[in-house]
Amino acid sequence: MVVEHELGRYGTRRARPAERLRDLVRNPYFPIWPATALLFLVSPLIAPGSMATSALSSTIPFAAILAIASVGQTLVIQQRGLDLSVPGMISLATIIVTKYPDGQNSGLASALALVVGAAVATGIVNGFAVTRLRVTPLIATLAVNALLLGVILQITGGSSTATPAPALVSLAFEKTGGIPNTVLIAAGVIAVVSVVMRRTAVGRRFVIVGTSAPAAYVAGIPVRAYVWGTYVAAALFYALAAVLLAGYVGTPGLSAGNNYLLPSITAVVLGGASLAGGAGSVVGTAMGAVFLIQLQQDVFGAGAPTSVQYLIQAGVIGTAMALRNLHLGADLRNALSRARGRGQLPASGTAT
Repeated sequence: MVVEHELGRYGTRRARPAERLRDLVRNPYFPIWPATALLFLVSPLIAPGSMATSALSSTIPFAAILAIASVGQTLVIQQRGLDLSVPGMISLATIIVTKYPDGQNSGLASALALVVGAAVATGIVNGFAVTRLRVTPLIATLAVNALLLGVILQITGGSSTATPAPALVSLAFEKTGGIPNTVLIAAGVIAVVSVVMRRTAVGRRFVIVGTSAPAAYVAGIPVRAYVWGTYVAAALFYALAAVLLAGYVGTPGLSAGNNYLLPSITAVVLGGASLAGGAGSVVGTAMGAVFLIQLQQDVFGAGAPTSVQYLIQAGVIGTAMALRNLHLGADLRNALSRARGRGQLPASGTAT
């Protein structure tokens, strides 16, 4: 009976419940789930009314929009970068999708085509600067963001009062089966990206490139193509988030994307992805977006100023990174201990 309990199919050892629990707790993508559940439990104490149906109905679409934008940021971070062109891309896309249709459904399709073209062009420029010019992603995307802001000022002349087409407003506000369309779109994006990353050769190669570009190159993987494609895909996700934002807000303004730079990075870190690149979880990132939007709702509901919100976001990023480093340190110590136990490494303090 003991053998049957300990051994699984083909004689492989089954993990005991305690081991499964330990592995789950050590999983970097796990902490955001209980943290989000705890936040929702204490939210009524921090800000009474924050869990009301009306409050949740107004915040959930924003969480979905942030989740979509954060998916793009996740991909870039997995490739050892940080995309600072998020504000410019989102702001430009909202301007295009509201200005050119001029409130008419007949012009919406051409405006969406312009948005896609702008996103692809932005991704190509980012990818070119990073892969060909070998500019640090931080500097390259910051420069592209400045370029996008200049384009916005050129298009608008410094002011924007345009409203989106009625069809876009309906898409952003309506529900399907009782679920907001923004949430359904975000769930679809997350599901597709998650399946591609976990179930396809493209996804596995993507992770390899992010983990070690030299090793990926030796293995014959086209590293530059993957990095280039990452920035194009990320820009498209920012554009999608911007289109939904424009439809939901109505008149987004020239700086609509400014509120998505730090939150998109925070959501990725909360979701368990490492800023050092490699593996990541878009599902964890989406949960990080939900956590962050609810936290903002609680902060505003408690009457705290915007400055406190930024301080909290900075503290959340620092705490999440510290917890991840603790996990990595514990895993490294356990691996070294097991290696010494097998005689693969000398005992600590012995001469080699």
